Amino acid sequence: MSVAYPFLDAPRPLAFAHRGGAAAALENSLAAFQRAIDLGYRYLETDVHATADGVLLAFHDRTLDRVTDRTGRIAALPHTEVARARIAGAAPIPLLEDVLGAWPDARVNVDVKAASAIGPLVEVIRRTSAVDRVCVASFSDRRLAAVRAAVGPRLCTSLGPLGVARLRLSAYAGLLPRARAARIPCAQVPARVGGVTLVDQRFVDIAHSRGIAVHVWTVNDPVEIHRLLDLGVDGIMTDRPELLRRELVIRGAWPGSRP
Repeated sequence: MSVAYPFLDAPRPLAFAHRGGAAAALENSLAAFQRAIDLGYRYLETDVHATADGVLLAFHDRTLDRVTDRTGRIAALPHTEVARARIAGAAPIPLLEDVLGAWPDARVNVDVKAASAIGPLVEVIRRTSAVDRVCVASFSDRRLAAVRAAVGPRLCTSLGPLGVARLRLSAYAGLLPRARAARIPCAQVPARVGGVTLVDQRFVDIAHSRGIAVHVWTVNDPVEIHRLLDLGVDGIMTDRPELLRRELVIRGAWPGSRP
């Protein structure tokens, strides 16, 4: 496996605190990220949306409704309005720049949730000189292509949905050319889709044969954690950071517990 990207240059499997640990804290809050850091996590996962005036938030939903004490579509509101919202009535919504600045040794996986976030994300990566400690993911191949084109080849990104589909097909039919896959260093995927197992031994093996790391989300069950580790996946994202840490310690795979 290649480690040409500094983001991936760490002992594997990588442990990601998904939204800081959404099951145990206020998701995508600075307090959640701090809790994960205190547990020993060095990989954080978050999402980004931009306000109407281009301020980039570390926030999952396109609206404030589900997790804050306010309502409204983020892309339609100025930051002065969004800044008044509190996650679960308690914590302000952080900027991505806040997350990058608070823990300069942490690496941050960023899911681009909307096209309006592309420009502000590129600006934040440049302004904070964070290209080597950020990996960009998205459910949109178009968004990923736009970020790659703007930031350049040093940026670590994941495959988009089309790339993942080709990788899955190639595990059974050899349909993915090696040269095409080699430019994108990781696939970030769910373990299962619609009850069908996506991440199996064939998927992991074909990804590795093409130099692609496999990161699986969002895994909150110890049996599934061990199944994936047995397959040789390169990273796991979890809402339950204490659980994942415990299971990795059991296997001697947590930093500090390795032989």
